Amino acid sequence: MFDFRTDLANERRDMYKKANNLEDEIPGIEAEERNNGRYVKVTKVKITTDEGAEILGKPVGNYVTIDIKLFNVAGEAEIQTAAETMAEELKRLINNFSPNKEDVLVVGLGNANVTPDALGSKVVSKIDVTRHWFTYMPEFTDEHTRPVSAIAPGVLGTTGIETLEILKGVVDNVKPKLLIVIDALASKSIERISSTIQISDTGIIPGAGVGNTRKELSQNTLGIPVIAIGVPTVVEAAVVAADGLDFFIDKMQQEGKSNDYLNQLKEEDKYQIMKEVLLPGDYNFIVTPKEIDELIINMTSVIARGINMSL
Repeated sequence: MFDFRTDLANERRDMYKKANNLEDEIPGIEAEERNNGRYVKVTKVKITTDEGAEILGKPVGNYVTIDIKLFNVAGEAEIQTAAETMAEELKRLINNFSPNKEDVLVVGLGNANVTPDALGSKVVSKIDVTRHWFTYMPEFTDEHTRPVSAIAPGVLGTTGIETLEILKGVVDNVKPKLLIVIDALASKSIERISSTIQISDTGIIPGAGVGNTRKELSQNTLGIPVIAIGVPTVVEAAVVAADGLDFFIDKMQQEGKSNDYLNQLKEEDKYQIMKEVLLPGDYNFIVTPKEIDELIINMTSVIARGINMSL
């Protein structure tokens, strides 16, 4: 398996192909992409074999990446287009597991007190929960309504309880047929911070992207299908340094200062070089942009709308 710090299957695929100079698709991987208007791009990566899973370090299954251009200045139209695109892709996965208006539990992971990690809890606060209607207001419940419940279980550091333990108790009592889990991810690209959504049907390992791995949330551990919705909100300092070096090389080349050394430097894996430099001094911090508050607000709106529309 190639060594990289990113939760995005699409990034892992691109990086593996570049590192191995592959023109054709990776064995055991199927991929397709399309644009939805000017600002939204959808890439689907399907891992079909154990070989493909081993290469990308991801379980066999479907991974849908939605990239939103200029999301830091997105207006209402761009947010709505992104939400509709997400709803369309999410609904396809939901119908594979629960096509008959069965109970769905939406779970918002993360620490509500830390902005880059607060996406899950913020989304849960905007979900249209309907499960209680069937008990207390059945006469006012539309026949097409699906029972939806939601929970933000917090993090181990504030509850003292593993998220898996909490969800097992909820699943045993509420008995949903499907879980939709929202969490913050790590990326290897500054441009993807809070402007990319990954939807997968393979569950999730909370904290894996930042080296704080918790127990897996999946059908294997919870007994029901788990659809994961993740958004990159942080990158490593090594990523920032490597991307900054790329920008520097581009500027030098644009100013006519290109030479063999600069060309060679641009082709090398600068991330790995930077990581090796920063790690000994514990300087490879996990970082997030200064406008993360606004980005999280916009992304919360996209994901909440997308989930509500799909359900």
